[in-house]
Amino acid sequence: MISAGILLYRVRDQTVEVFLVHPGGPYWTRKDNGAWSIPKGEATEGADLLATAYTEFHEETGSPLEGEPLPLTPLKQPGGKLVHAWVVRGDIDAASIRSNTFAIEWPPRSGKRREFPEVDRAGWFELAAARQKLLPGQRGFLDQLRDHLGNGPTAKSDGVG
Repeated sequence: MISAGILLYRVRDQTVEVFLVHPGGPYWTRKDNGAWSIPKGEATEGADLLATAYTEFHEETGSPLEGEPLPLTPLKQPGGKLVHAWVVRGDIDAASIRSNTFAIEWPPRSGKRREFPEVDRAGWFELAAARQKLLPGQRGFLDQLRDHLGNGPTAKSDGVG
């Protein structure tokens, strides 16, 4: 299985911040640290992965994205999924996201189907906070962003070094 996504970043007061999304649905309601993700989604076989990443970003946030994408090294997730990601510098209002929805039987075995947003909230995080929030398998994207920025804006202490 392959997914494609965007690691959006901005610089505020010389500090790098990244945009992350929290998955919607009942399973994720009480989970916080280690549950957030970059906006991403599954790619169909043979799909243009960058186009998929932009489409998924729009579907999960309701915001189109502009900016020059820089490819990151794909990361294999603990479950075996391979995530392809691009870093893009930009800015959106995290409080105004509008995600697409999905339907599942809830509560389980109730026979009732309920709709939930694919993403229930989003936020901007400095790299140290993002490292705590992000799914462990995606944390390597933060390292790649830091390496890309080099001696540019400060990432403050991100707990890596």
